[in-house]
Amino acid sequence: MVRQPVTVNGVTRWKDMDVDGVAAAQPRESKGVVLRQEIGDVLRSIRQAEGRTLRDVSHDARVSLGYLSEVERGQKEASSELLASICSALEVPLSAMLSQVAERIATAEGLQVPDTVPTEFQREFGGGVVPDRVPDALTREELARSGS
Repeated sequence: MVRQPVTVNGVTRWKDMDVDGVAAAQPRESKGVVLRQEIGDVLRSIRQAEGRTLRDVSHDARVSLGYLSEVERGQKEASSELLASICSALEVPLSAMLSQVAERIATAEGLQVPDTVPTEFQREFGGGVVPDRVPDALTREELARSGS
């Protein structure tokens, strides 16, 4: 591997090159989930769903408008006390807000399985209607009829 100067728009930087002169592949960092961004997105969606302004919520939460804006944009890591104050101003339990954040993170990490019925089961068992609870004595034919 050889380092060669590369000039773009008058700025010279050194780039790792293979012996053939081809740029060496840089290992890509996996972009993980950033908790403060997820919290900010959820807080903003709750506030907007209620039709409230940043100014209104910042006043009720007793936090500066600028700081609340930074929390919503994921630029500031809010303390638990501040999150509790913001949730109180939004009239949403802290646990409910954190549950939404947890669901978003699970989805982003691919850990949450969608609540759907696979197509092959829909065809075999009739229409994809799956009851919440199936009695033990119910036969496959009865189950297929009830789903139709």
